[in-house]
Formats: sequence, structure tokens, C-alpha cells
Amino acid sequence: MLIRDATGDDWRAIWPFMRAIAQAGETFSWDTDISEQDARDGWFHWQADGRGCAVVAVAADETILGTAEMGPNHGGPASHVASASFMVDPAHARRGVGRALGEHILQRAAAAGFQSMVFNAVVESNVAAVALWRALGFEVLTTIPQGFRHPVHGYVGLHIMYCRL
Repeated sequence: MLIRDATGDDWRAIWPFMRAIAQAGETFSWDTDISEQDARDGWFHWQADGRGCAVVAVAADETILGTAEMGPNHGGPASHVASASFMVDPAHARRGVGRALGEHILQRAAAAGFQSMVFNAVVESNVAAVALWRALGFEVLTTIPQGFRHPVHGYVGLHIMYCRL
């Protein structure tokens, strides 16, 4: 698997699984009916920032397996703290794609001069993601009780997770 910067041409492969993940409403705090343009604008907004990025994980046959984006969580005096988002095509889940993207983004953030990374919204019931982020050095700082309305489990906690780089 190769992880490289995402390009506009990659969007055709990213959008179908991104749309399905958003529509499922189980792991991302996006509107389930987010428009393609809003999703694209949001995912690629750090491309113009010198420290941020959007990347894709690509198989040997050029299939896009997943994607991630990273940039400052806030501006000004808080711009030394990064944040990131990740989506793995469900057809390629449980194959190490999320871990590879996570490791890449953490290395990239450190190389860009970020001091730490925070995830503002990790759904408590997304146990695979919580376990992965813990394995990569993140800790749960706090949980917003009933902070996420899950379509199956009802209201569940929303973790804020942190890692020093």
C-alpha cells in the first residue's frame, strides 16, 4: 500500500465511499445528506495550507483504499495543534488501511511542526477507531455524554482524543 497526496482526480474514487459513510451516520458528525461539493471542499481545504494535507492510501492496482486529511485544529496561538479525519472504504476495512493512514498523518503532522494532535469527535461506539487511536498513542481527554445521535444505538458519547507528537 502506498500513501500519497490526494489529487483532484482521486475524488471520483473517494466520493462513493465517503458518501456512504456520511449517509450511514454512524461514525462521522457530518450531515447525512452532505453535498458532494461541501464534502470535497471540507476534505481538501488544507491542501492550500503549507502544513496541512489530504492523502490517499492506494493499493498496488491503484485502487483507493482510504483517505485522510490533516491541518491545524485552530488558528493563531493554537495553530500548533493539529487535527485530522480519516475514512476507509468499507470494502477494504480491517486490512490495516486506517493504521497506515494514522501513522502517516502523525508523522506528517510532526514533520510539519505540530506539537500535538486532537480529534474533536470520535464516536464512542466506534470501538475499532477508539482502539486504533489508543494504540497509536491517543488518550481520551473527555467524553461528551450523549454527544452523538447514532442511528442504531441512540445517543452515545463523543470522545475528544489527544496525542503529543
